[in-house]
Amino acid sequence: MDQGRIEAFDQAFAERLEAVRADPELRHLKTITVWARTDLRPSPVMVWTPAQLGAFLDHALTDRLYALFHLIAFRGLRRGEACGARWTDLDADEGTLAVATQLTVVNGKVEEGDPKTESSDSLVALDTATLDVLRIHHARQLADKLRWGPAWQDSGRIFTKEDGSRLHPDVVSKHFERLSFAAGLPPIRLHDLRHGAATLSLAAGNDMKIISAMLRHSSLAMTSDLYTAVLPEVAHAAAEASAALVPRAAGLRNLSAPRGLPSVSPAHPSIPIVPSAPSTGGEAGGQRRAQHSDHRSQPRQRGIGDPPMTALCTGPGGHANLEA
Repeated sequence: MDQGRIEAFDQAFAERLEAVRADPELRHLKTITVWARTDLRPSPVMVWTPAQLGAFLDHALTDRLYALFHLIAFRGLRRGEACGARWTDLDADEGTLAVATQLTVVNGKVEEGDPKTESSDSLVALDTATLDVLRIHHARQLADKLRWGPAWQDSGRIFTKEDGSRLHPDVVSKHFERLSFAAGLPPIRLHDLRHGAATLSLAAGNDMKIISAMLRHSSLAMTSDLYTAVLPEVAHAAAEASAALVPRAAGLRNLSAPRGLPSVSPAHPSIPIVPSAPSTGGEAGGQRRAQHSDHRSQPRQRGIGDPPMTALCTGPGGHANLEA
């Protein structure tokens, strides 16, 4: 979320909170309730910057559901897929998680079902940091199991309530909101962490096809349509990264100032400009024409002040076209 959007939200939130506090019928509302109102957000889909995501993860590090938020933020699982993940779906040796089921909310009740699409039912590759987070989470869950004793409900889920029973996805979303608010961050939906995983992958230079496979979209076109708006920022970052690869002994401060723009058709000292003369016929006229032709056919060395061989032109649509 860029600075402009943050400032727009902060102003809208401050004005709304002031209005709520001045209204006797609304002043009982909690600050977080006003903060979470979706109509205050500059856009329906908001994505945190890497720095904002880092601030959230640092704040939530000791939370019992930290591993769930980490998994969504870096590997792009849907909320229901994360809530429905089972330990039997995890292959720590291969570093993969099979998305085989999900938990959804239907009429307020939690139901277990198949993944959203056929392409959703697949393996998700896990990075080493995420595997470490899941191992630590597993150790914490075993400690909870010992503490609850016979009352422990062995649901087999990776992420559970304190007694081992399955999570309610809506409760997880509310918990995410409270953590985000406490961390002093602008509000986003839990599902926006999934969008953030895609933008992080784009920023890391991964191909759109790889990102589509990570998100398990039904088609590459769907992924491209969703994240086209992110590509210009990624392109600028890629340009900066490419330029940084070339070591330079001399800095730009040593670059001499230009002495003026070169002429479109610069004259060269070795090629005198011969004015054209009307044809007078005869041998003399032929000699003059031959002499002029000899000068024009002579190749010359290009100087540093000469214009480039390729011109960068802007077309009607504002796009740059190369003309040789």
